[in-house]
Amino acid sequence: MNEGRNDSRELFFSPQEEKDFQTVLKEVQEYISSKYSVLILDGGTEEVKTSIKRYISKYVMDYRIKVRDMDDTELIDTLYTEMAEFSFLTKYIFGSGIEEININSWKDIEVQYSGGKCCKLKERFESPEHAVNVIRRMLHVSGMVLDNASPAVLGHLSKNIRIAVLKTPLVDDDVGIAASIRIVNPQSLAKEDFVKGGTATEEELDFLSECLRYGISVCIAGATSSGKTTITGWLLGTIPDSKRIFTIENGSRELDLVREKDGAVCNSVIHAITRSSENEKQNIDQDALLDMALRFNPEIICVGEMRSHEAYTAQEAARTGHTVLTTIHSNSCESTYRRMCTLCKRKYDIKDETLMSLVTEAFPVIVFTKQLENKKRKVMEIMECETKRDGTLNFRTLFHYHIRENRMEGSRFIIRGEHEKVEGMSDGLKRRLLENGMPRDVLARFAGKEVAEC
Repeated sequence: MNEGRNDSRELFFSPQEEKDFQTVLKEVQEYISSKYSVLILDGGTEEVKTSIKRYISKYVMDYRIKVRDMDDTELIDTLYTEMAEFSFLTKYIFGSGIEEININSWKDIEVQYSGGKCCKLKERFESPEHAVNVIRRMLHVSGMVLDNASPAVLGHLSKNIRIAVLKTPLVDDDVGIAASIRIVNPQSLAKEDFVKGGTATEEELDFLSECLRYGISVCIAGATSSGKTTITGWLLGTIPDSKRIFTIENGSRELDLVREKDGAVCNSVIHAITRSSENEKQNIDQDALLDMALRFNPEIICVGEMRSHEAYTAQEAARTGHTVLTTIHSNSCESTYRRMCTLCKRKYDIKDETLMSLVTEAFPVIVFTKQLENKKRKVMEIMECETKRDGTLNFRTLFHYHIRENRMEGSRFIIRGEHEKVEGMSDGLKRRLLENGMPRDVLARFAGKEVAEC
């Protein structure tokens, strides 16, 4: 009699048949979403994450779930990572030294490291549907929805992580999803890092820093991933604590300029970001924030990126006494002015000649950055646009990166070159710097004996 009772207990408490992980994941997802969906939707805080893990653990234990080659702790941790985090991507997204994650398809993922190295991951999603579900969780952080009605989405994970996504039908069914996740850490480099890495020379960096400090508006141009935001963050970090900075960024914040000492904020910074809304009256774009910034009495305004009609307001601000630092997508220093004109026309239809006169007056210094084929980022050119008395424009290349060698060795790109100082700045720029308070000995570092002629 007792023997039969023991057999029953052993049968009742024995583990179920082992299942594959994806089957278990689907079961647990259905259980959590049916009873505790609010936890997934409100996920993010440590308290919520702890609760999700506790409910997963309860389900696994109650139903005696087993997965081959996983003990209970490993199974619960893996289920949690899949449901509350971002699957295998989590360790890359929040790891160190990674700049970009490119998802070409559900089974083709590449990671680009800060040193320029790019490699394919061995890990991949289980299916196109699995990839879509993980990316949807990422987009939920910024309140964005990825579905058939909105198959192309821009979002963010945190203040320095941006994500752009395409899903079917914009990509093939067997691809499932394509995404680019950019992790921007603009203040992670010191001047020595730029110089040692060959991005720019100390003289180039000092020149740009002093221009910004003494009232010369600067535009940093280049393609995506050319290093514009990184240089922008460093330049703003060189501004004295007493100068008031107002930054405007689109959708997510990448700049982090607030400095503290002994627990107290020691500089003066306001960070603002745009807000998108289907209701046009509730939509706050860069142009609206730029107009608001002028009422905060800033000494330096940073427009994260000129991408539309805010370019007109930015050049207006730069021509009315404010120092403006901004970035723009362009393919050279000189073409940057033409691109500015194109963007300004989205607000007002003004003659090209008039707009060119306005933008060159507003931004006398342009910096062109580029990511070379070997993934190294370079300041390719620093140009001044001098407006002569007769109204003609003189484009002066102050600094230039000259490529001496560019060849392939196996699968590696071998690129060698050097930064060169080409021309001196114009007398007009020197006078503006002196009028804005730059000491003559500081100006002499860049202009030499020519300072005496100003």
